Amino acid sequence: MPENSRMSGRRARWIFDGHVAGIGTASGTRLVLGCWAHSPFGPFGDVMIERRDGHRVLLAPDPRTARFIAATYVFDEVRVEPVRVTAKGGGWTVASDSLALRFTTGRRGPPGLVLRAVPRVLAVRPRWIEAVGLPARLLRGVRTCGTAGAGRHEWYGARDLHPIRSAGAVFEGADLGPPAAVVPPVRFGFGSTPRRPCLVRVTTTVEER
Repeated sequence: MPENSRMSGRRARWIFDGHVAGIGTASGTRLVLGCWAHSPFGPFGDVMIERRDGHRVLLAPDPRTARFIAATYVFDEVRVEPVRVTAKGGGWTVASDSLALRFTTGRRGPPGLVLRAVPRVLAVRPRWIEAVGLPARLLRGVRTCGTAGAGRHEWYGARDLHPIRSAGAVFEGADLGPPAAVVPPVRFGFGSTPRRPCLVRVTTTVEER
């Protein structure tokens, strides 16, 4: 079984630890970056894109990762291409064959301070994530747990949050314009990102039911 995956009873469980950035753009295209320092597939980055017309695209770095993500979420198109993510201080850059993305984060506000105050051992537990699910949905417009594809269940254990202050993206040669709210919510799975562009430190648990 790959690293960062294990059996829970008779169920397979995969754990991904890293960052997720949700960014809207003036063009109506919304982007969700996953940058995973630890995962069953090793470190990697992926990008989920929903265009203004609702077309959903996955950019994943290799076939194995693409198959797992495409089985867990819903896309109209899957592209296997290198996704290179570089972070230095508050500046992030993402480059692939079809996407160039950059963004800058600001200082954490009250939501980030609250998330950091929760001990990691508690923040990543499925029962805790389920307990804070309703407040998160009411206050931030996000769901922390739910069903996924292929008979799977997911939990998002958020541990920090920084607002995104500036961003720019070019997809398929077209400038997507300045950052905007993530509206309407993206439709890759049961949940979306917060409406305001932000970078979240997160541990994602995927379990086969």
